[in-house]
Amino acid sequence: MDPPVTLKISSDIAEIPEVSARLEELMEAYGFAPEAILDTQLAVEEAITNIIVHGYKRPDGEIQITCSRVSDAIEIRIADSAPPFDPLSLPEPDLSSTVSERRIGGLGIYLIRRVMDGFFYRYEDGKNILTLIKKKAD
Repeated sequence: MDPPVTLKISSDIAEIPEVSARLEELMEAYGFAPEAILDTQLAVEEAITNIIVHGYKRPDGEIQITCSRVSDAIEIRIADSAPPFDPLSLPEPDLSSTVSERRIGGLGIYLIRRVMDGFFYRYEDGKNILTLIKKKAD
C-alpha cells in the first residue's frame, strides 16, 4: 500500500490549481481513467471552494488534503478548522424548476454526490472532515 500524500494549503482560491494538478498526477499513477480523474478534480475543487467561500471567508485559514490509495479506490480527506458545517445536511436541489426559478448556488454538493462513489462528513477535534471516495472503473 502506498503512503498517504498530504497537501496543506491556505484558504485562497489561487491554491486550487496546484491541488488539482497534484491530484491528477497521483490518480494517473494509480491507474485511474481520465474521466474518473476529471470527476474527482471537480468534486475536490468544489469542496475546497465551499470551504474557502462559505467556511473561512478569509485567506488565512488552512486546509489539509490527504489522498490515500485504498484497494481499488482513492480516498481524499479534506480537513479544515472553519465553523462546523455538514454538507450532507443540505437538501437535494429541485432540478424540476427552471434555471431562472432556482436560487443561485446549491449545485456543488449535488455534483459531488453524483460524481463520487462515497461522500462522508464528520466534525472531530475542532475540524470539519470531508471524505470523498472514487473507485476505479472495472
